[in-house]
Amino acid sequence: MWLLLVTTVTAAEDPHAAVFADTQYPSATQCAGCHPKVFWEWAVSNHAYASISPMFHKFEQAITDLSSGTIGTFCVRCHQQIATQMGEPREAPLWDRSAISREGITCVTCHRVSAQFGKVNGERHIEAGDINAPIYNSGVGKNYGEVVSKAGEYGVSTAAGLPGTPIHAAPIKFDQISKSEFCVSCHQVAVHPGIKLEVVWEQYRGAPAAKEGITCQQCHMGKSPGEADAGYESWPIAVVNGQTVGDPKQKHSNHMMFGPGYPIAHPGIFPFNPRAQRWSIKDWLKFDYRAPWGDPAWEDKVEKGLEQATFPEEWSKRADREEARYVISLNEKLLNDKKRSRIEIMENSMKIDGPFFDSDIKSGDKLKLHYTITNVDRGHNLPSGSLGAQPELWFNVAVIDPDGQRVWESGYVDGNGDMADIHSLEVASGKVPFDKQLFNLQTKFLTTNVKGTDREMYLPINFDFDQLPHIRPPGVPTTVLNHPPFIRMEGRSLPPLTARDVKDTSPASALSKPGKYKIQSRMRSRAEPIYFMKVVGATLDMEQSINEWMIDIHPQAAEFEVK
Repeated sequence: MWLLLVTTVTAAEDPHAAVFADTQYPSATQCAGCHPKVFWEWAVSNHAYASISPMFHKFEQAITDLSSGTIGTFCVRCHQQIATQMGEPREAPLWDRSAISREGITCVTCHRVSAQFGKVNGERHIEAGDINAPIYNSGVGKNYGEVVSKAGEYGVSTAAGLPGTPIHAAPIKFDQISKSEFCVSCHQVAVHPGIKLEVVWEQYRGAPAAKEGITCQQCHMGKSPGEADAGYESWPIAVVNGQTVGDPKQKHSNHMMFGPGYPIAHPGIFPFNPRAQRWSIKDWLKFDYRAPWGDPAWEDKVEKGLEQATFPEEWSKRADREEARYVISLNEKLLNDKKRSRIEIMENSMKIDGPFFDSDIKSGDKLKLHYTITNVDRGHNLPSGSLGAQPELWFNVAVIDPDGQRVWESGYVDGNGDMADIHSLEVASGKVPFDKQLFNLQTKFLTTNVKGTDREMYLPINFDFDQLPHIRPPGVPTTVLNHPPFIRMEGRSLPPLTARDVKDTSPASALSKPGKYKIQSRMRSRAEPIYFMKVVGATLDMEQSINEWMIDIHPQAAEFEVK
């Protein structure tokens, strides 16, 4: 799909071209000239989304406010590492930041790291240097010398001021970039001893994959999402001004970085598309992408007075609206690729067996049954990644009677899209019944209340409700408890190669008539709970998008006879 999106972007279309030419942190758009396949994979990746994510900004601002700013750059130094390294204020909005900030974890964020950093929480350094400075990679660029020796033929420039397309200096081999340890800095995040927001590294370190020598890169950058044994795709290392460099069957690492995460930003702002740079972020936020703005047939009706519409000044011209719609259509193709890879990696990570009936099937009797969920991923828990508020992974099963009516269900959601657990606003108000049989693999933070009872929370901050909220220091060393007093994590995820049963019992009233019944099941995945989004001030469009991206994993149906 990415081939359809490789386009030549002129300086007029990219207002940041001049800035990128002089920066000490080159843009991915400069790398795209010779590495188009890598660029378009990265453009829709979670790495490219890191700085754009509206949910990240809402969450980061919420915990900053609750802690009176004492967290400092704790979050942004991973999500906006170059910006942090350049000294940009933590609180600066995207539209007031440098152009490179918008790119989040961009090419040079990884390929300009020259030292092996084993520390967590984003503690590492990016080497500054213009586009002609060397990059660090798993190899030394065996075909690089050929390109440089024929600079005129390839049309490249190896130094500032020389004619041609500027390219980096000879790659320097950096062994750690192809090892799992390279990912540790940002994918192991500790808030307190024993309280962590990212646990991928520690789970992987004790998993079968690590013992077998399988790296993070094999599963997340290979040919098939989450399947190390599938190997890698083949592709030339570069295409310089239309000329292929090196072996076209060379190993290719997919920079989409397969994973369960997904974007909910405005589709004109993300994926990262150079054509979209024609407009500012503020402009895009005024473009109603959910309306048919820019659709030629609809625009014809507006011109003829058959449709009524008003537009902000920035989008008053039909030509601009149609060009913007075209950009969004390109981005939607990328987003579809992203969604497919997300479903693949989730389905490749688990197996669902069942239903198994544990009682006789009779009209007017309760129906007892179970499914078995197995984590077939050798690398880490199911789910992994960010814990506490996210991610959500739960099982949904429903019984349909002979008349096509749903007579029983577990794993249902309320009107907001939340599971019907203790956090559901509609459960709290009595609109939806509490789901007593909910199977949810979401890890929770537990806090101890004043009376000694536990409560599930979704912000691991032990703040005081007084005039000056602040993070309270513990009364005893956290090393004694391995977690701060009054707060701990309750892990519910499945470790690698383990299984757990989903046990359900439908009421006798569900099987009230004889005939053929159907039982439907699916695992459901979503990045954020709606109740959490509301707490941090997410917009309605964000809530709608998070639900639109929710996926069903291994959906299946079975029939059974009731006599």
